[in-house]
Amino acid sequence: MKYHPINSDLFIQNRAHFSAQMKPSSLAVFNSNDIYPIGADSALPFQQDRNIFYLSGVDQESSILVLFPDCPNPKHREILFLTETNEHIAVWEGAKLDKDAAFKTSGIKTVYWLQDFERVFKEIMTQCNTVYINTNEHYRAHVETETREDRFNSWLRKKYPAHSVAKSNPILQRLRAVKNQIELDIIQEACNITEKGFRRILEFVKPGVMEYNIEAEFMHEFLNNRSKGFAYTPIVASGNSANVLHYIENNKECKAGDLILLDVGAEYANYSSDMTRTIPVSGRFTDRQKAVYNAVNRIKTAATNMLVPGTIWADYHVEVGKIVTSELLGLGLLDKADIQNENPEWPAYKKYFMHGTSHHMGLDTHDYGILTEPMKANMVFTVEPGIYIPDEKFGIRLEDDVVIQDTGSPFNLMRNIPLEADEIESLMNK
Repeated sequence: MKYHPINSDLFIQNRAHFSAQMKPSSLAVFNSNDIYPIGADSALPFQQDRNIFYLSGVDQESSILVLFPDCPNPKHREILFLTETNEHIAVWEGAKLDKDAAFKTSGIKTVYWLQDFERVFKEIMTQCNTVYINTNEHYRAHVETETREDRFNSWLRKKYPAHSVAKSNPILQRLRAVKNQIELDIIQEACNITEKGFRRILEFVKPGVMEYNIEAEFMHEFLNNRSKGFAYTPIVASGNSANVLHYIENNKECKAGDLILLDVGAEYANYSSDMTRTIPVSGRFTDRQKAVYNAVNRIKTAATNMLVPGTIWADYHVEVGKIVTSELLGLGLLDKADIQNENPEWPAYKKYFMHGTSHHMGLDTHDYGILTEPMKANMVFTVEPGIYIPDEKFGIRLEDDVVIQDTGSPFNLMRNIPLEADEIESLMNK
């Protein structure tokens, strides 16, 4: 792994918090992700399942974590099953975790090789009544591929039909939403790497560069700072492409007078950052562009200040909509008749700002968190308002990542990334 070792206290605490919410006489199972084939002997780069990583820190394929806090045998209350490493594997792929390295990574003392899984699992299944299975119930999940976890869950139900089945997901949705300080430090590092990339491209952008040239500059900086790369598919959208919310082609020329919407973020140690900035190709905003930019920035500031403990996500978006409406009136994009005649289900402001303002962020860019429950301290949210004006051939979105505090305004993890229009212009023209 490129990242520095993570303190195993994080994973020890995460397992303790999860185990404390399990039913009596129950165990939970978590599988690593598959390596997904492309064709011939090619495969996509491995990405670990976020839940097994959250609970163990193990970042390699073909791994299984079992938690059984009530097991009569103390040795089997936490178990890791790993691929047995050997000299041949070390030569061809690099050494996998051995038992000592697995303990240092996870804090789990009992480590078996995968070949022993069914034997050990059969033993402990005779000692429990309920099995927690790992399912993806994120509100934005759309999974068409059968995962390793899916195959395991199917096998489990057929092999042990008399056991009750429970879901790990409701527990993890709540636990993962509230970050440990170690996690916040890791996310801060991801944001710091993103800052380095952004400052690099402010010096690089000029008329004639291609969107993919900018993407490459970010990737250069990210890799040089121990990141695997982008936390999500980057958006580098110049001109009217900024009005396509998920534009990812990044293949157009950046032309004088246009703006570029940059929605990019570095990952670090599997944790995400998520930044959006909008900059002028020529290094100067027009008066109109700056007026819209400053309006978006004001919306972002006001929205950020609403992110406090007790806030309900849906109510928050209603209040943000009121601020957006006011700014759109000031910009002449809406008039009073538009407001009076609006559809309450799709308010007038949605013509120019059609997406949500904030989402949970952490191990996943759109991280776990139950949106119907009140916000809590140490949750990490994005704040990303935008105004999109296809008729004027530009769109502006600004986005930072913030940590909700016990009192006061959130702590901005992207506080050092240039944001104000005048600062952007100054840095691009120094």
